[in-house]
Amino acid sequence: MSLDTTRRRILTAALPASVLSALSSLADLAQARTDTAPERMPVLFIGHGSPMNALQDNEFTRTLRGWRAKLRQPKVMLVVSAHWLTPGSTAVGVQERPKTIHDFGGFPKALFDMQYPAPGAPEFAREAASLVRSAKVFPSEDWGLDHGTWTVLHHLYPDADVPVFQLSIDYDRPSAFHHAVGRDLALLRSKGVLIIGSGNVVHNLRATDRIEGTRATASRPWAQAFDDAVRNALAVRDDMALVNYQRLGGDASATAVQTPDHYFPFLYALGASDSLSEKAVTVFEGFQAGTISMRCLQFGA
Repeated sequence: MSLDTTRRRILTAALPASVLSALSSLADLAQARTDTAPERMPVLFIGHGSPMNALQDNEFTRTLRGWRAKLRQPKVMLVVSAHWLTPGSTAVGVQERPKTIHDFGGFPKALFDMQYPAPGAPEFAREAASLVRSAKVFPSEDWGLDHGTWTVLHHLYPDADVPVFQLSIDYDRPSAFHHAVGRDLALLRSKGVLIIGSGNVVHNLRATDRIEGTRATASRPWAQAFDDAVRNALAVRDDMALVNYQRLGGDASATAVQTPDHYFPFLYALGASDSLSEKAVTVFEGFQAGTISMRCLQFGA
């Protein structure tokens, strides 16, 4: 018999029967909660790149398909996409059946024909809205699933059988706000919600190069310098350096993040993760079109 077991028996022997009964009930309740509580879901950040990735079989899309096998099945997915911007407010999609949005132009008809008919998750969406303390979040049926969401989920969950909803980005707010909202949303992880940020940590469409496929290194020094700075800050979980990205990577930041729409989803994922206990695991890295970072990350098991 262990010393701890002996001590427990000595201490409880002198307690009244009513107290012992209560303690036993509490222990049973705690055990039941342990047995039934879902495991905490991880947080993902996906560098989504061009919409054409939805149609292509390449190193990036094969990684997405393989990634799925390493993830637990979520009850619901919450995606913060670079392509739902709502300046002056934050919205959440509460549709029962969110539409597939083809928010791009100049691509093949096959891309416009693609659909991602996943169900929505109105109850989880409204719960997500209630968790955000930094601002009031408004329910919306005006959006759906834009290409920042469905082009990657098409590979990650091709059967479209997991309910999914989006949270918009208030483009008028500073980076610290988006990080804080991500932190508020972290509570959903213990309820089986997979939180995904979809953007690119380096994204400047005015400074891309005509390079096919994915390259290990960027075609321009500023893109490589900023992506390296992000990687190095993640390695030591210097979240505040990543929030204050304008000073990250020296002069490279002004070109790498010319506009922050594709960087902000990364901050939601960063905020939803635990900076003390969850390191960032790089699942994919490289550059498409020369300067677009395709860095993909997972926080938590």
